[in-house]
Amino acid sequence: MSPQLPPVAPAVTAELVAALSPRLRKRLDSGIAKLADRPVVRDGAVVRIAVDDDTDLELHAPDGAVRGADAVRCGCLLAPDCLHRAAAASLAPVAEDTDSAAPQDHSAAEEDAAQAPETATPEQRAAVRAVQLATSAVLEAGTDGAGAVLQAELLRAAHTARLAGLHRAAATAVSVVTALRAARAADPAYRLTDLAAGLYEVLSVAHRLPSASGGELTALRGSARQPYRPDGSLRLYGLFSEPVLTASGYAGAVTWTADAEGRLYQVSDVAPGGAGRAVGAADRTVRIGDTALTHRELARAGLAVSGATVSPTGRLGAGAGVRAVRAPGVGWHEEPVARLWAEPVPGQIARALAGGRDLLFLDVTLTGTAAEAAGDCLLADCAGVPLRLTAAHDDPALPHRDNLRLLSAARGTRLRVVARLTPAPHPRAQLLAAEHPTRADTRLDIGLDRLQGADLPTTATPSGSVPVPVPVPVPASASASASASDEAPIHLLRRRVHQTVSGGRPVLALPGDTRADARHLRRSGLTTAAELLTDLHSAAADRAHDVFGRLRPTDPDRFARAWLAAAHYTSELDRTLCLAAWTP
Repeated sequence: MSPQLPPVAPAVTAELVAALSPRLRKRLDSGIAKLADRPVVRDGAVVRIAVDDDTDLELHAPDGAVRGADAVRCGCLLAPDCLHRAAAASLAPVAEDTDSAAPQDHSAAEEDAAQAPETATPEQRAAVRAVQLATSAVLEAGTDGAGAVLQAELLRAAHTARLAGLHRAAATAVSVVTALRAARAADPAYRLTDLAAGLYEVLSVAHRLPSASGGELTALRGSARQPYRPDGSLRLYGLFSEPVLTASGYAGAVTWTADAEGRLYQVSDVAPGGAGRAVGAADRTVRIGDTALTHRELARAGLAVSGATVSPTGRLGAGAGVRAVRAPGVGWHEEPVARLWAEPVPGQIARALAGGRDLLFLDVTLTGTAAEAAGDCLLADCAGVPLRLTAAHDDPALPHRDNLRLLSAARGTRLRVVARLTPAPHPRAQLLAAEHPTRADTRLDIGLDRLQGADLPTTATPSGSVPVPVPVPVPASASASASASDEAPIHLLRRRVHQTVSGGRPVLALPGDTRADARHLRRSGLTTAAELLTDLHSAAADRAHDVFGRLRPTDPDRFARAWLAAAHYTSELDRTLCLAAWTP
């Protein structure tokens, strides 16, 4: 996916692909691959792609994104019904909804909720059914088979869902398309687990919404806009900043702050862009009140805000009535922010797994490094729990990997850190911020500040040499924990769930004996897992013949339901194992 192309609205891509003839639809994926190698030039709000020496294709994005089909223009003889327009839209990132970040006052949000029907409307039922069918088709095809045509069908369903007020289903469906494109483009940032989680979320919402009512229905619908509630005056203390870099073409920075009660608030600056914007956003002035603080400065200072407006997730509004001035900050070992680290770790994990904030405030001792398929991770001891700290981003423009590599050479160093929980059967989190390994009064934003060899303890770096982290054996307790989780029989079901996402129904329909895996699960007391595994394979291989011996069409609904049940079971079991793993 080219980061130079402006994001394109889901409805635009769906419209352009739908307009293609059946013959051109078959050629769409190859057309995308050819277009990806062509030169791209940006001229203000217009991006030009040289289709060939004599033909240009233009994407007009006056507000940073392409919002209409007529904004994609091609100079070839077959335009406007040519392949190039659909290929360009399918190649570009997916634009977010124009109203997704618009502030909304709290009274309006309450009024909307009060007027919402107690059960799903016929329009919503039809829209969520379309999302379900499109998602089931993607699941059946797998990443290898879910090309631009299936992606466009899911984008069309997402657009219909948004118009019907089903914003949660629409947003998650778009995220699935983004992950599919990353997978097919061999993007290093792609994670199979993220795509599996997105598919699970969409199918789960589609399954539950038709029969939901009351508060459950409201949660399943989701919200188009962030409702901002007036919150009076706030005294905030900076904690850290992190870069934002999404696969959908957005970048920037978010600075986290806390008030005297330990509640977290964020100041964000995210807009269309790439890694360059993510790196530079930290030195941009925060957009709140009249303050001249940059994000990097706010992370270490404080803020006094009057007339504050705050979203349910803690994001600070930047309306005309908001006033903000710089105030003194405090260290991580000083009150009131020190109380964030005083909360027992199991309580932090339980809250994150229950859908609360996923930030963890931990005191750790660095123990070395361990090699993983995605790259080396930093090993640490956290109150007797062996922890793996990983990079939040792999983009080389951001210093996450380099900082983890250097920190791994400072074995034995005790640090106070901020991390984001990664649900797994073993303790695992993304390192976001940390105390400096040699300067106690200094903090490091792991995604923005670059450590140097001179910053390490003298015992970690021989004189005149470059620090080279040496992998060390994982402590016995960590080895036992990792081995137990890796060998847990549930992996027999989980890997089938993930194989479906990659290879679709055909992979699970291949001839093979699953009875051995089912027996292993039953012997381990996981009878339900054994039944789900058997049902998933049965649904994949279910191809009945008609009276003439011809194969009947597959039943995508049955296969999707079987996969959803298996994914739900493994998700809930993983949640339980994760909480248990963090308990010393």
